[in-house]
Amino acid sequence: MADDARDKAARRRDPKPSATSRRSFLKSGAAAGVGGAAALAGLAAQEAQAQAPPLAGQVRWSREVDVVVIGAGASGLPAAIAARDQGATVLLVEQHFDIGGIAIMSGGMIHMGGGNRIQKEKGVQDSPDLAFTDWVNAENGEAKFNDRDLVRKWADESVPTFEFLTANGLDWDEKFLGGPGDASSVPRQVRPKEWPIRKDLVAFDQGRNGSGIVRALEQSARKKGVEILLSHRMTNVVREGDRRGRVMGATFVQVDRNFTPTNQTLNVRARRGVILCTGGHGNNVEFRRSFDPRLTAEYQWHGQTLAPHNADGAKAAMAIGASMWATANQTAEAGEAFNKGRIATRDNYIRGLITPESPIFFRAKASGMNVTDWQNLILVKENGKRFYDELDSSYDGFFAHAMAWTGDPAKLNGGGPIWAIFDSEAVKREKWGTEAPVVDRERGYFFSADTLEELAAQMKRNPFQWREMPGTTLRETVERFNTFVDTGIDLDFKRRKPTHKIATPPFYAAWATPSLHDSLSGIRINTKCQVMDLQADVIPGLYAAGETAGGFALHGLGRAIVFGRIAGMEAAKDGARSTRA
Repeated sequence: MADDARDKAARRRDPKPSATSRRSFLKSGAAAGVGGAAALAGLAAQEAQAQAPPLAGQVRWSREVDVVVIGAGASGLPAAIAARDQGATVLLVEQHFDIGGIAIMSGGMIHMGGGNRIQKEKGVQDSPDLAFTDWVNAENGEAKFNDRDLVRKWADESVPTFEFLTANGLDWDEKFLGGPGDASSVPRQVRPKEWPIRKDLVAFDQGRNGSGIVRALEQSARKKGVEILLSHRMTNVVREGDRRGRVMGATFVQVDRNFTPTNQTLNVRARRGVILCTGGHGNNVEFRRSFDPRLTAEYQWHGQTLAPHNADGAKAAMAIGASMWATANQTAEAGEAFNKGRIATRDNYIRGLITPESPIFFRAKASGMNVTDWQNLILVKENGKRFYDELDSSYDGFFAHAMAWTGDPAKLNGGGPIWAIFDSEAVKREKWGTEAPVVDRERGYFFSADTLEELAAQMKRNPFQWREMPGTTLRETVERFNTFVDTGIDLDFKRRKPTHKIATPPFYAAWATPSLHDSLSGIRINTKCQVMDLQADVIPGLYAAGETAGGFALHGLGRAIVFGRIAGMEAAKDGARSTRA
């Protein structure tokens, strides 16, 4: 995208305090007398290649501020505001062409209690002590592997963070208090109203109240003077002293609308701190497989159309010595590990959030089919065989069965692609559309044919169908299932009274491989959100929050917002800290 076009796109949310383009960013840096001749628009790409992280003495700084926040989502926005509130100059950098991260598509429920105003008005008795006790409960899967110090900090800072959000413009849905949910013993989920300006939304007419969080915080951040630089991805964190000193700043590469790097790079120095709020690792296949080798490439990350979650923050921190933390949380299968939802599109999140009206539909390609009755189809693996009771709606049950070995020695890890198989009568019952923009035929996530053998032969066009599906096997699977409809008894998986045969052409195959959801482990932080190394020493000048950080398996926005605010406050007053926590 050209610089002028990017400036225009950045201003569409708020024409007065515009987001910083590359041109104005470098110009302002030079005007401020920071970075000298290095602050030139033609900064060479080779200055900051994403290989070994450069040493501080090898970097020509393009710009200098007090605090650099990387990622403008649920943790990055409060971090930037909190740092600015402390008087720091703040640059907030985001790789998408807009702010919000995955939070802008969320339901907006913030799991954050401790006795806030809404809880009190609804008669809920809560306290920081009770919140802490709930979330270190060794009998609960969501809580038993949590870092007690981090939970204590979250519990103590929940009410101040609620007040912080109120002060920064969140319009609370006063009628709503959700929960208890997860490990909580009392209702703690609060949410704002959906953002009222339709053109500022990403998901439409689906109650995505997360927009009321990020748009309100964006507006507040701009008014307070936080600079926002869009369409730039962090490649390295720069540490002085041969990886033993203080973090000095970070390197960024400009990206296009599909997150593809250009040849433009920036080196930004942070006088007080760098805060990593880049999200989790769900979309980085090899990184996530370090936790669970079964998570091979066919399993998509549900937010990849908006927030890539490619482990950038964790990788950059680990490259300069950071440790991972509470990794058991990632494989405890707590929270929403997997989702069984829409079909016929790559991103099979449980809700069809990305519709043709969305500004990011060009990445999604299709809105997908919503299944209202799973009796209308069967699910098969890449080998053409059923593998479980399709009516089982439990996350854990679907997760376990999806990951099961196919029985083929050529595929020792992962469960392989999963396809929904149905016929034309099912299409009528479900009132599905079978062409774009509902389904993604173009990229190989939806097929149709007059015979099951022809249908199976087409599936090799899908990039994750690692072997050709045997057409004979698929036909035999369907024929056997149809006998279960005749008898009313599923002899293979005990599905409750199979109702509809798959017998009327054309036949259809729709991508139904579930999507990954939470990243529940990340790099180690202390209660000040300072990043720590393997010796439990602080890496000076480096902070992390949200799904970039590990230690606390709380699903959703609560931990991101609370620890984002803490990271911003602490980084803003950094500069002369001890290197010990």
